[in-house]
Amino acid sequence: MIKQLIRSYVLLVAVAIGLFTVPVAFTLTSQLRGDTDHSVTREAATMALLLGNGDTASCQALEKMAKAYDAETTKDKVQVQLATKETNGTKGQPCATAIPAPHPDAALTKALRQGDSTTDWGSQFIWGRNLVITVPAKHDGEVVGAVRVVYSTSGLTSRLWTIWGFRAGLAVVVLGVAALIGAAAARRITAPLRQLNDMASKFSDGDLTARSPVTGPQETQTLARTLNQAGERLEALIASQRIFVADASHQLRTPLTALRLSLDNIADGVDDEFVREDVEQATAEVVRMSRLVNGLLVLARAEAKVTAAEPLSLTDIVAERLSVWRPAADERGVTIALWGSGADDRPSVLASPGHLDQVLDNVLSNALEVSPDGGTITVRTESKGDKVVLSVLDEGPGMSDAEKSRAFDRFWRGQGLTGRSGSGLGLAVVKQLVTDDGGAVTLVDAPGGGLGVRLTLRATQRTG
Repeated sequence: MIKQLIRSYVLLVAVAIGLFTVPVAFTLTSQLRGDTDHSVTREAATMALLLGNGDTASCQALEKMAKAYDAETTKDKVQVQLATKETNGTKGQPCATAIPAPHPDAALTKALRQGDSTTDWGSQFIWGRNLVITVPAKHDGEVVGAVRVVYSTSGLTSRLWTIWGFRAGLAVVVLGVAALIGAAAARRITAPLRQLNDMASKFSDGDLTARSPVTGPQETQTLARTLNQAGERLEALIASQRIFVADASHQLRTPLTALRLSLDNIADGVDDEFVREDVEQATAEVVRMSRLVNGLLVLARAEAKVTAAEPLSLTDIVAERLSVWRPAADERGVTIALWGSGADDRPSVLASPGHLDQVLDNVLSNALEVSPDGGTITVRTESKGDKVVLSVLDEGPGMSDAEKSRAFDRFWRGQGLTGRSGSGLGLAVVKQLVTDDGGAVTLVDAPGGGLGVRLTLRATQRTG
């Protein structure tokens, strides 16, 4: 918008300069041409009068004026043609002069035969190289010769360039100043809009406490007040929602735990196989509900952003979580392989304490869920400048593009090879925690089949 305002302002100034400067320059050019035409014609007429008088004084004055032309510039010259029997009869004795005669042409013939003067600028556009004026010389009403002045227009061209060049340079300077003034004015005008945009950007990043200063024109002030009120209302609604989810999740934990213990006690004291099967199904549903409640609690805490990111050793966190999950993988013959975290490569990342632990637990749980017995889960870490990429690859059935597009939606569940379904919050929790720490998570196809979860984390800047 700033660029558009500057362009509009500069264009307006350019149109104003054009409407004022161009007509003035054309007027000055026309005036210069007219003054030159009038001056040279007057001098040519004077010399023609001297030629027509024919006395000694007039002839001397004519030669003196001709020499004066030659002395001013070598490009200007005066030519004199006396009437001959072929051109016209003569009366009196016009002075014989040493001034060269012009080459016969239409203008000279017209002057000698018809007694008419001619003016030739040499070009239809402004002027040519020379201004040629031919004036007949008369004695007692009869044409006795002609005077031609060949006037070089190089001086006029220089003055023309001065007229247009000065105005062009002035126009450039004015446009430059106009651009600076326009930039300052545009920034001042758009400052309230930029503040509103900053507020909207912070909203999109999850900062519901952002507010915009109420400044600028009345319209932007009204808009800022409306957005601030909407932000306050939205912040209150989200806060109440988070409190409700957190309280509900916390309050549900205790009865769910008690219900599971009761079901375990019932299963231990029942010999009927059918009853035992029903109790096991009920226990499985209670376990799934517990996972759902735990996931909601994690999401509520993550959205509240109660902790700040700090430098953490990714190598240590990965090693610790793998040591926890390897026994469960060994029971099914699944191998967990770690690559890229050697002694020379111990990346440190910026993350909130506990976030990466929860992320790895969810990702590894999903990978183990879909991995076939005897399969391999590969965990890789790789440093890429200011980023660290952590990948978890499984050998399960993978996901289609449509499934990948929905995998991060809350409560969307995919079916693994084991037949057990999750709570539908695992990847949603992963995305929330990773993005809160300034990272990103994507799903890719693993080499040879399966699914890869790629976590891009912020690397800690190393010093020294």
